[in-house]
Amino acid sequence: MIGCGGLWSVLMKRSGTRELNDFYPIRPECQADVPTTRFKPRYGKTLSERRWQASFDEEGRLDIAKVLRRIQRGGVHPSIKGVVMEFLLGCYDPNSTFDERNELKQRRRGQYDMWKAECQKIAPVLGSGKFVTTPLLNEDGQPTDPSLVTVTNPDKKVAQWLQLLHQIGLDVVRTDRSLVFYEDEGNQAKLWDVLSIYAWLDNDIGYVQGMNDICSPLVILIENEADCYWCFDRAMRRMRENFRCTASSMGVQSQLGTLSQIIKTVDPKLHHHLEDLDGGEYLFAFRMLMVLFRREFSFADTLYLWEIVSS
Repeated sequence: MIGCGGLWSVLMKRSGTRELNDFYPIRPECQADVPTTRFKPRYGKTLSERRWQASFDEEGRLDIAKVLRRIQRGGVHPSIKGVVMEFLLGCYDPNSTFDERNELKQRRRGQYDMWKAECQKIAPVLGSGKFVTTPLLNEDGQPTDPSLVTVTNPDKKVAQWLQLLHQIGLDVVRTDRSLVFYEDEGNQAKLWDVLSIYAWLDNDIGYVQGMNDICSPLVILIENEADCYWCFDRAMRRMRENFRCTASSMGVQSQLGTLSQIIKTVDPKLHHHLEDLDGGEYLFAFRMLMVLFRREFSFADTLYLWEIVSS
């Protein structure tokens, strides 16, 4: 029988890209269109499952400093990215015990189930394993299909939410479509459910295109839908303002300004060149910053970047 260390050694003898594709398989017809993955797990540097388990004491408290040092050296092995991400995004206090985290997890799952049931009373399609890509309300604000929407004459909050659901569905169809994971409609529906419930609870911003790119990796990495939602909630607490756009400002405007100052200091020639090209406001980096390079890098490389930034 091969132990954890032996299994790791066997895995490391394989091509890093091939191993990552075992975790995040790409549809054959999309292979040529996907950015090359540069991140490869490195034996002795990448945070492995064995080292992750060894970082907890008997009661479950995590030596987070040791974990972060390991992540900064070589990222996180794909087999444990989900559970590690929950700590990196702040879902759990590293000083909590196994019992405390389990109690919190069950309480959060119960809360999520209550929110989902509340939404299902309005739109029964939620949680059905299906999702919508067509409007649920007509021009008069009435349901287009009574089997999908149960309310008539919805109030402002309900109407605004129902009007978002088909847009979320359209974005779900476009999300990480090169990955085999999303060939399963049930997985697409899971992403739609999480985004829809988040939009219901966020009365200010609701849903904005690009949130799907942030949520998708969490849906893939975290099996339980409620746990995925809470991880996404924590991610949005950090990034929410990125999605606030008005007629006079963009959510990432301050970050674009910071990027401009950094490039001006680090590489003045490049900065002046961009100014000559009328790119001095760095609007070309809008999408990069808004969705944390999700559409510029491969799936695996984006996760590696997130781990390094979060640690």
